[in-house]
Amino acid sequence: MLDPPHTTGDVALSLIFLVIGLLAGVLSGVFGIGGGVVIVPALIFLAGVAPITATGTSLGALLLPVGALGAYEYYRKGHLQIGAALWIALGLFLGAWLGAKLAHHLSPLQLRRSFAIFLVLVAGRMWII
Repeated sequence: MLDPPHTTGDVALSLIFLVIGLLAGVLSGVFGIGGGVVIVPALIFLAGVAPITATGTSLGALLLPVGALGAYEYYRKGHLQIGAALWIALGLFLGAWLGAKLAHHLSPLQLRRSFAIFLVLVAGRMWII
């Protein structure tokens, strides 16, 4: 059961979490990103959450159909390939489990550095295209 915030610090942290979610939601709607690229770093830098906990919290937030309204808007405009999305969802289902197992074998430093390398590689590839 979730407890409501009791102290000013709890309220401030709840507001930080809400802002992180709103930012991730907007960026997800615009770019199709959210979890690893927005939520995890924001939890680490703004809320002081450990990298492994930030990853788990991000996955927990994404469990609900958070993309449903955004996906519906893309579907309405003819920009959603349902078959591809279902196959990707299956891959995400299995990949998230495998990735979680791997993450628990990395130190916090290894996890942060691996994530940074991943972001640089993705940014470099996007720049070249």
